[in-house]
Amino acid sequence: MKTIAIVGAGEGLGMSIAKKFGQNGFCVALIARNEEKLNQLVSELEQLGIEAAPFQADILNKEQIEMAFTAIKKKYGFIDVLEYSPTPSINTVAPALDVTEENALYQFQFNVLGALSSVRQVLPEMLDKQSGALLFTTGGASVHPVPRMGNVGIAISGLRNYIFNLNSELADKGIYAGHLSIGIWMQPNSGVQDKIADIWYDMYSKRDRVEEFITEDKI
Repeated sequence: MKTIAIVGAGEGLGMSIAKKFGQNGFCVALIARNEEKLNQLVSELEQLGIEAAPFQADILNKEQIEMAFTAIKKKYGFIDVLEYSPTPSINTVAPALDVTEENALYQFQFNVLGALSSVRQVLPEMLDKQSGALLFTTGGASVHPVPRMGNVGIAISGLRNYIFNLNSELADKGIYAGHLSIGIWMQPNSGVQDKIADIWYDMYSKRDRVEEFITEDKI
């Protein structure tokens, strides 16, 4: 079986992605900070017949990320897909006129450095096998500036640049790098998350585009 590692796993989109890939033959490794919630998510996946396991790590802690991925590889072996989609707390978001060095740095560490640390844990093996996929999910501010997301937009637009560069460098090496930018509000239990997970699996399977920008008319 293949394995997908979901960084920043939660009960919304992260779970929808876990279910979609799990129902298509993937083992699911969930990485997040809250151990209790992780265990609940794993239990829900197992009830659906999906092989899953929790791995606790704070996305801001490089050593914890390394330990989590080491544990995943020990349990499942090769990680075929990395999906990175942590969501910052609304309390850490600053509008454009309130951006400071400190709150901009926090978002850079959370969105960009966390992604870099995660990629570094899987990319060497992917290059060795000439196989794999790196999937990154961000908000709409990565593509279109949103003033109320001032500090977040700085970080995730930079992450988007990195993703496009990865795609250019890895396309001829058997590795797919893709970006899904969500430009809509995802209400809990609305079904939108499942539709977005379907789009992700389609992008992963076809590998015919680097990016999708999710708007109301696409779901």
